[in-house]
Amino acid sequence: MRTTAVSFAIVAACVSAIEAYGEQNVLDYDMEPDRYKAACPDYLHYSMTPHRPLSKGPLSLPFQRPYPHCRTFSSPLVEKVIDDLTSMMKDKDLARLFENAFPNTLDTTVRWHDDGKMGKSRKHKGNDLEEAGHWDGAQSFIVTGDINAEWLRDSTNQLTQYQALAKKDKQLESLILGAINTQAEFVIESPYCNAFQPPPPSQVPPDSNGQDDSVHPAYEPTRVFECKYEIDSLANFLALGNQFYKSTGSKEFLHSRWYLALDTLLEVLEEQAKPTFDPETGRFTRNEYLFRRRTTAGTETLSLGGVGNPLNGGTGLIRSAFRPSDDATILGFFIPGNALMSMELKRTAAMLKAAGKSKLAEKLQTRGESIEKGIWEHGVVMHKRYGEVFAFEVDGYGSSIIMDDANLPSLLALPLMGFVEKDNKVYQNTRKMILEQAGNPYYLKGRAFAGIGGPHIGLQQVWPMSRLVQAMTSEDDEEISDALHDVRDSSRLGLVHESIHVERITDYTRSWFAWANSVFAQTILDVAARKPHLLFGKGADPYKIE
Repeated sequence: MRTTAVSFAIVAACVSAIEAYGEQNVLDYDMEPDRYKAACPDYLHYSMTPHRPLSKGPLSLPFQRPYPHCRTFSSPLVEKVIDDLTSMMKDKDLARLFENAFPNTLDTTVRWHDDGKMGKSRKHKGNDLEEAGHWDGAQSFIVTGDINAEWLRDSTNQLTQYQALAKKDKQLESLILGAINTQAEFVIESPYCNAFQPPPPSQVPPDSNGQDDSVHPAYEPTRVFECKYEIDSLANFLALGNQFYKSTGSKEFLHSRWYLALDTLLEVLEEQAKPTFDPETGRFTRNEYLFRRRTTAGTETLSLGGVGNPLNGGTGLIRSAFRPSDDATILGFFIPGNALMSMELKRTAAMLKAAGKSKLAEKLQTRGESIEKGIWEHGVVMHKRYGEVFAFEVDGYGSSIIMDDANLPSLLALPLMGFVEKDNKVYQNTRKMILEQAGNPYYLKGRAFAGIGGPHIGLQQVWPMSRLVQAMTSEDDEEISDALHDVRDSSRLGLVHESIHVERITDYTRSWFAWANSVFAQTILDVAARKPHLLFGKGADPYKIE
């Protein structure tokens, strides 16, 4: 009862300070941070309500950052970037959205971080493996937002905009190093899974996803939140390390556990490169990965008893049972995911070569090149209207799925992965196709909003993320400005949502979705470097984080 009384007192004091000054001022009196945190509101509910001070633009967007003592991580350099950019941005509503979105991952989603400086191995009872180095070193658990679980893909993308700052901010460097180490443990234990529970050393209780799944290989539900095999999840594990190495030059994460995770990943790629039918006997060969969910939604489970549709051999491509939207693939060779994997394998190869691991580097380079070759041979198809285009999915038999989905990796994002240049002819044909209703069944349009959606939410919900990727892959000033303004106008709560209804921008899904806010921040940083006049006015110099 005493703790509750103290919490109410702190809340009342915080509210009084905000009402008195119109902003979140630090309280005058001294109190331990943990006692403040006990009074912090649930950010899911906090994000659904507008907070002052409002922006000075016509939309009067709210300030949605948590009170400083309620933030889950902080970085002085992140605050400096916010101050630098927002002070120069002419559009004060866009500036407010960046002010909220850029730090959102640090402010709200670092559920657990240990810098590892104690130097003690974290051994735990139960099903925890006792290998040497298990959970050693820095560790970080980064949740997706309103769900208490970490997606490999989401967390990598959530941290991307901070990578360039890590070399100058040791705490930020430790956070990202910890994220790499934690992802490595996840991959070692359950390489076919996409979303994970809090690590045992964090002592954060796990949640249930409420689903009835039958999966092979089996997993421990207190350690895994969901086990949908998605090739891009594994690619994003590699990407997190590659970005860290590029930004900091540090190889600190190249220890025995990371190498074990890499070996585990390569075993999955080898297994998922196999065809459905044995090339010599023609007989059915059961895939290592099976997924069945008791559901009425066809996109939530695999066909044919959890196997998925047949795939041909000899393509060089790798099967993906699910897409980055967590929807099941129709044809298992998911082209954007294969493209990302090919690039990250080659980047990892270059890093390992520099680390003196030439033989392993050559193995990764060869696999990356094989996937890339497979994409150009099997993933490029002739469209009667648009010419040569990238298919979204293929099966190696000649069948293809023509569409794009908003989630990353996507066909629209191929240049952002480094797979093609923006002016590549096949990409340009593809881009034109997927940004038109005549070419992409999931390009959705209404009176209020337009862009790429996907089957995950429905046929009237566009993901703002797709508009942001459209801006980052464009050189056209008007197209970039239109995309930014549309996302700004649909973010009335001061944060970027998962999806927006095409007829009503106030009809959205997920008030707190850190990945989307990170993509918005990355887009603003991209435009500030490439097209500074669109943000800062005519004649403005580029702004780059270096």
